[in-house]
Amino acid sequence: MPVTPTRRSVLTAAAAAGAVLLTGCESAGSSGGTGSGGPRRGGSLRAAFPGAGVKETMDPHAQRQFVDIARHKAVFDKLVDLDATLRPVPRLARSWTSDRTARVWRFELREAAFHDGHVLDADDVLYSLSRILSPDAADHLAKHSLSHIDLRESRAVGARGVEIALDRPDAELPTLLAMTGTAVVRKGWDDPEHPVGTGPFRFVSFTAGRSFTARRFDDHWAGAPHVDEVRVLSADTEARAAAVRGGEVHYAHELTPTFARTVAHDSRVRVVATKRSGVQGFALKTDRPPFDDPRAALAVKLLVDRERLVEVVCAGRAEVGNDLYGKGYAYYPSGLEQRERDVAEARRLLRRTGLFNKKVSFHTSTAADGFAQAAHLFTEQAGEAGLRVDVTNGPPESYFTDVLTRGTVTNHRCGAMPIPTYLSERLLTDAPQNATAWHDRDFDASYADARAVVDTGDRTARYRKVQTTLRDRGGLVLWAHPEWLNAVARTLHGVREAPPNTVDWARFDTVWLD
Repeated sequence: MPVTPTRRSVLTAAAAAGAVLLTGCESAGSSGGTGSGGPRRGGSLRAAFPGAGVKETMDPHAQRQFVDIARHKAVFDKLVDLDATLRPVPRLARSWTSDRTARVWRFELREAAFHDGHVLDADDVLYSLSRILSPDAADHLAKHSLSHIDLRESRAVGARGVEIALDRPDAELPTLLAMTGTAVVRKGWDDPEHPVGTGPFRFVSFTAGRSFTARRFDDHWAGAPHVDEVRVLSADTEARAAAVRGGEVHYAHELTPTFARTVAHDSRVRVVATKRSGVQGFALKTDRPPFDDPRAALAVKLLVDRERLVEVVCAGRAEVGNDLYGKGYAYYPSGLEQRERDVAEARRLLRRTGLFNKKVSFHTSTAADGFAQAAHLFTEQAGEAGLRVDVTNGPPESYFTDVLTRGTVTNHRCGAMPIPTYLSERLLTDAPQNATAWHDRDFDASYADARAVVDTGDRTARYRKVQTTLRDRGGLVLWAHPEWLNAVARTLHGVREAPPNTVDWARFDTVWLD
């Protein structure tokens, strides 16, 4: 059965792994510290993340949960990552260029070593891509977005170059290589129980649903981490909050606005908040009645009270959404009129589509904080317009898979990622995470045309048209762009504001302990 950790289990796991309380961390003097004015070396860092039970994995190409991504980030590196503005930045690839058509890309590799001493080369990159794209690997997250890579025409070039060929033009390839599930592994590696990467920490141990331990890799290409060891623990929200306040962990990922308010004057803890770090909303299934009719979907978009949802579910710590993903990111279509609540018009559309006083099912879960609360608040708001909602609860450990097929309405959220990646992974007809079941071949073609355009201005204009179509006819009701709230103990330094899934998020090689 999947493990749902409690506060007791996370603390027990920490103790079993040999964790010490904050006051017991190694001193800077005994570990070669640099003094109080800067980073110190030494100590065992403990971080708590939402767990996913037995579904957790050390396969960096099958990652889906934040706890997995954090563990993999410690052990592996990617060719490219994303900065705080969601633009690609170099990692294992120090630079890249493309031909005029954006069909052939060349990446120059750094001199980086794997934990077993093997030096990174082009064959490792090509093997990693082939593993991601394996026909037998249905759970590899980046498989869909990178499916246009032509491995037969890709090759090593010179001493440290790798040429990646595509079967169609794509100006977004560096960005796609920065998404989750794209880590570089050593050629021939295929054993998640014994992960070997080029990351800042060497793997030591892993127990799904409980804990992970890794130790500093002194030969990391970006320099050795400050801390001796990192431990990532799985725990529910209450456990994470109690553990960081009680001194059992130094870092607690993804906490609630209520927690942030509670610790506002607590000297033991500070909250690191990053604005516009993703989206919250509802997903309407557009491949079945009633939301195969865009008018019915528009009715829901008009009956939702976005300000009230932000106030209640996000405790005001969010910006109101406009049914579009990525506010503030590159390609976001600014200038569109904000969609406001209009109960009278929503009721008129419900009558015209035969949905007035009819019932729809809402499949929710405790998989993320606020999901169930948002579902029940939506039920109240829908009732005011004449739409009845039947709420059902699903298991949290499988919710993000279940929503692909269950429910007429489901919760929807997404962390930070580039807008083209979001569209590719969640809105194309064959997208692996298409929770709205949005199937529109004209939309697919328009998106593909936009992604192929090398000129940035022209590409931006095309993306605007694609997103406007989605806003008007699609099944996403995106009502908030929330802050991302993480908590750190007063003894942990160097944690930066960063959207999830970007280079400085969950980055433990650059932080240090008192």
